[in-house]
Amino acid sequence: MRLLVLAAALLPAALLSGSRFRPAPAAPARVPVVVELFTSEGCSSCPAADATLRQLEAAQSVPGVEVIALGQHVDYWNRLGWQDPFSSPQFTQRQRQYAAHFNTNSYTPQAVVNGRYEFVGSRQQQLATTVAEAAKAPRATVQLTRAGTGLQVSVGSLPAGTAPASVLLAITETGLSTQVGRGENAGSLLRHAPVVRELRSLGPVRPDGTFRATPALPLNPQWQPAHLRAVVLVQENDSRRIIGAASLPLQPGS
Repeated sequence: MRLLVLAAALLPAALLSGSRFRPAPAAPARVPVVVELFTSEGCSSCPAADATLRQLEAAQSVPGVEVIALGQHVDYWNRLGWQDPFSSPQFTQRQRQYAAHFNTNSYTPQAVVNGRYEFVGSRQQQLATTVAEAAKAPRATVQLTRAGTGLQVSVGSLPAGTAPASVLLAITETGLSTQVGRGENAGSLLRHAPVVRELRSLGPVRPDGTFRATPALPLNPQWQPAHLRAVVLVQENDSRRIIGAASLPLQPGS
């Protein structure tokens, strides 16, 4: 009887001890949602939008979502007194493609979420709400890893009914700022959302709905490695919808 009583007394302790060492369940993976911000250092309305996206990307405060920020500086403001050092006609052209799809004019600051929604980029509440809504859409599986000095990209499991699509690679840099000397923001120190340093196509998704590539990763020595991130997008060619994405920090040792 004493043995039974002792065993009964020790059982809860044993269960409790075992529960302490049981591994916690893995946290569910966050759903990547891409926010493209078309912006310019020459636009007085843009700093608020950059701050909104920068803060959202840093806080990652939308439940279950990984916000991937792509700040794309357009060049059409450059003629008005200030040359934006991060601007590129490539980003202006990309915005025009969205404008044709959304039947809008090109303007700044413009936020485009997963290629599906567009609105004024400084609208903080609308941005968070739209990101959460975009995360509900079916998405492709995108894997992005390091492969030596380059990357390894794999795409599969496209949503049913996906139209012809392409895979894009962006390199972003965080922590960039500029002391503006002329134009609408003269005298201001502008702190930017992650800036797209490079954007290029890796090629089309195959007819069987898969894609694999090992792209090289040539990085400008003026970029700060600790602040760089690679982003892969899967985007339908006509609808401009982004149906899959992944990101990977590029700092040494990552």
